[in-house]
Amino acid sequence: MRDVSHPSDESLRAVLNQHAGAEEESDVAFHLGDCQECQCRLSNLASNPMEGQKICDVLRRESLALRSSDRGLHDEAALADFAVTFLEPSERDDAIGRLGEFDILSVIGCGGMGIVLKGFQEELNRPVAVKVMTPHLATMGVARQRFLREAQATAAIAHPNVMPILSVSESASLPFLVMPFVAGHSLQQRIDLEGCLPIEDILRIAIQVAQGLSAAHAQGLVHRDVKPANILLERSVDRAMLTDFGLARAADDVTITRSGVLAGTPAYMSPEQARGNTLDARSDLFSLGSVIYTMAVGRPPFRAETAYGILRAVTDQRPAPMQTLNSRVPDWLQRVVDRLQQQDPSKRPSRADQVAQDLEQCLAHVQQPGVHSIPSSLKAVVHPMKRLAVVLLGVVVLLGVPVGFACIKSQNLAKQREIQRMRAMRQAALWDQRNAQQSPSAAETSAETQSNALRDSTINLERDLQTLQGTADRLLSELDPSRYGAAKR
Repeated sequence: MRDVSHPSDESLRAVLNQHAGAEEESDVAFHLGDCQECQCRLSNLASNPMEGQKICDVLRRESLALRSSDRGLHDEAALADFAVTFLEPSERDDAIGRLGEFDILSVIGCGGMGIVLKGFQEELNRPVAVKVMTPHLATMGVARQRFLREAQATAAIAHPNVMPILSVSESASLPFLVMPFVAGHSLQQRIDLEGCLPIEDILRIAIQVAQGLSAAHAQGLVHRDVKPANILLERSVDRAMLTDFGLARAADDVTITRSGVLAGTPAYMSPEQARGNTLDARSDLFSLGSVIYTMAVGRPPFRAETAYGILRAVTDQRPAPMQTLNSRVPDWLQRVVDRLQQQDPSKRPSRADQVAQDLEQCLAHVQQPGVHSIPSSLKAVVHPMKRLAVVLLGVVVLLGVPVGFACIKSQNLAKQREIQRMRAMRQAALWDQRNAQQSPSAAETSAETQSNALRDSTINLERDLQTLQGTADRLLSELDPSRYGAAKR
C-alpha cells in the first residue's frame, strides 16, 4: 500500500538532484500522477521552471508505467496458469491450449508488453512464436489499436535482419502476433555471459542491426526500443535479428517506459526520446551507438540508481570514453559511437544504410588491415589551425637553426676578442706595477687591484664562451645526431 500523503520538500529536492533512492522516487512519481499541487511545488523548487515542468512530465509518465506494472504479470511460476485462462482446449497431448489456429506448447517468457508462447501450426507443420498482448494494456483502446496497426506495418518489412511477422490477429480477448520460432538467444544474454565482445563480432552484429533499421526506416517505422534484449542471435548461423517493432510503438501512446516494464528502455533512449520530443530515424541510430558501446565495454553507456537518473544522464551527460573501460577498443570505433551519440540529432548520421556501409569497411579493415583502410570520415582529423601551427613550427625550426648558429658564431667571436683585450690590459697593468717610480706602495696596490679585476673578468668571459660552445654542440647534435653525436663521443 502506497503512502498517499504529500511528499515533503526534502523528498522533492532529492528527486530533483537525483539523490532519491529507487523506492522514494517511485513513491514520488506515483503521487505526482494525480496531485497537481505537488507538481506545482516540484516546478517551483526547480531552479529552471521549464526544467521543472519537464521533470514533472517525466515523473507523470513514470507514474503511468508504475500503475501498469502493478497490474502486470511478473510471477513466472504463474505464467502457464495464466496462459491457460485465455487459451482454447487443444487436441494435442503435449499442448497447454490453442490460440486461433495455433497449438500452444509452452510459455517462453514475458515482458511488459506481452507474453511469448511457443506454438505449432499444424497446417504448415512448423513451430512458431506467438506474442500475446498483456491484459492490462489490451484494455486500453489506444494501445490496442496501435499494437495492431504497427504490427501490420512491421509485417511489410522483408529483411533477413528483422524478425518477420507472419500474421497479426485480434482474438476474442487479446491481440497477438505470430512470428517464426528461432532457436537462439538475445544479445543481452550473450553480453551477460561473456562481457566485452571481440571487435569483429561487434562489427558483424552492428552491421546487421543497422541494415535491419534501414529496412524499417524505409517503411516509415521508428523502432524506439533498440537494445541488446531486442536483438536475437540465431544459433549456428551468424545472423542478428531485430525484434519488437510493433510492441515498441504500441506502448508509446501509453507511457514512456522503465527498463523491463514497457517498451523504450531509459539506458538506450536518445535524448529527444527521454525528453518526450518528436522522433525520427536518427533516434534509433543514437540507440544503436549505445548498443555498440555496451558490446564493447560490457555495460550500458548511461547508468544511475533510478530511471529518472538515467534519463537525466542521457539528456545532460556524455558517456565515459570506451577506451577507459576497455583498452582494446580502437580509436575509430570510439569515433563511430561518438558520431551516433551526438546530443543534437542533426549532427548524427542521417541514414542507417550509411552507418552499415562504414561499419562494413571497418570490418574489412580489421580482417585485412594491409588491404583495406577505415573510412575517411572515421580517420583522425587534424584541425586546420593545428595543421597550420605544425607547418609554422617546421618553418621556424628550419630557419631558426642557421640563424641560431650565426648568432652563436657572432657571439663567440665577440667574446674571444673581448678576452684578448682583457688579457692585454692585464699585461699592461702588470707592466705598470713593475715600472712604478713614485709612491711605490700605492702604485703597487692600484696595479694589483686592477690586475685582479681584469683576471676575474677574463674568467667570466671564458665561462660564457664555454656555455656558448656547449649550446652550439647541442644544436649540431639535434640537427644531425649520427654525425655530430658520434664526433662528440
